[in-house]
Amino acid sequence: MQELYEQYKGLLYTLAYQLTGSSTDAEDIVHDVFLKICDVDLELLVEPKAYLCKMTTNRCLDFLKSARKKRERYFGEWLPEPIFTSNDESFEFVVRKELLFYSMLVLLERLSPLERAVFVLREAFGFEYCDIAEIIGKSEVNCRKVLSRAKGKIGITTEEQIHVEAASEEWVRQFIIALEQDNINTVVSMLAEDVVLVSDGGGKAVAAVHPIESRDLVTRFLLGLVRKTLFEEGSIQVAIREINGQTGVVVRTNVGIETVVLMHVERSSIRNLYFVRNPEKLKHLLNKLV
Repeated sequence: MQELYEQYKGLLYTLAYQLTGSSTDAEDIVHDVFLKICDVDLELLVEPKAYLCKMTTNRCLDFLKSARKKRERYFGEWLPEPIFTSNDESFEFVVRKELLFYSMLVLLERLSPLERAVFVLREAFGFEYCDIAEIIGKSEVNCRKVLSRAKGKIGITTEEQIHVEAASEEWVRQFIIALEQDNINTVVSMLAEDVVLVSDGGGKAVAAVHPIESRDLVTRFLLGLVRKTLFEEGSIQVAIREINGQTGVVVRTNVGIETVVLMHVERSSIRNLYFVRNPEKLKHLLNKLV
């Protein structure tokens, strides 16, 4: 059992996180899977990887069905939990790193639980259709149709390769400096005309209840936020970290992590800004922050 745990815990956690968008719930699901596996005769497990992935996927599907109702009652915008990924062995099983990018997790929220499961198993982990069919209990033909439908919902054609741009660390630093120096022209030049800023406070932290849209409104919001922060008492620390496989920003006070900011870039311009401020979604990062 210990060998199984050491060998597959990273794979199962990554799978559960990709399916739920929650690090905390992914850890609970993996823990539950290994508790349940204790009741199974391990000698009968011909393919332990497939069996464990099936158990994890099924639990995630059950979780998503109940989570969807809770998210409908969520105060304001709902965003996935961010995770630190630099030098983290938990993600060594992911075939394509861009599937970890935060903007992709946000896109996955458009999918039904079944569509999300098929998409993640195929695109992130490279499972064959026959294996996916066994895991979710559908035919191969059905799985192909589900994947095609899922890609359509997130704006990807069946033949198109998934490509998500990630801003470099230097590029993110330049953007932060422009904000701190109140350089309006530079800030504007780095934002897409139709940029959208989404903030998640969950009713537990101050955040914009609705998305902020357009270059002008986002610029005003960001510069106003920075100006206010500079005049507030207390120590504000801004650090650049690898989050969800990309460059992200961690804003910390003496109390703890206040905000995590991630960006979705298209053609060298910021298309989306994500502000995660709900303390419940940030507390799991504290023990990993150096």
